[in-house]
Amino acid sequence: MGNSLADANAFKNAAAQGQVGIDPDAAQTVLNKIRTGKDAIEALLQRAGDLGQAPKLGNNPVGNAIAAKVANRADGGGDSYAAALQNLYQQYEAAESGIVTAMARYHEIDQAAAEPFRNV
Repeated sequence: MGNSLADANAFKNAAAQGQVGIDPDAAQTVLNKIRTGKDAIEALLQRAGDLGQAPKLGNNPVGNAIAAKVANRADGGGDSYAAALQNLYQQYEAAESGIVTAMARYHEIDQAAAEPFRNV
């Protein structure tokens, strides 16, 4: 499996460089779905801090160690739930930006492709 964030950023960059154009009418449904997903991830991110609460497993060395580990995996860095949500949110943002840019470039690319045929 590829790096989805890198793929989304590559698409965004290709759109920004005018290498990709998407018919705005055809892309609107996809753009709406991306925005819905992005909104859902944003809502989860706002509540992710609640997951960082250490569970009450007893005041002993093992219970304290496990509670800290669980809290860190939920809301900490690296492979935590919050980090995974942030990564997904960045993918949605890059895809949304790429699609919006490609939609804006569509007519420009279409006009440039038609230009050689206008002077025939």
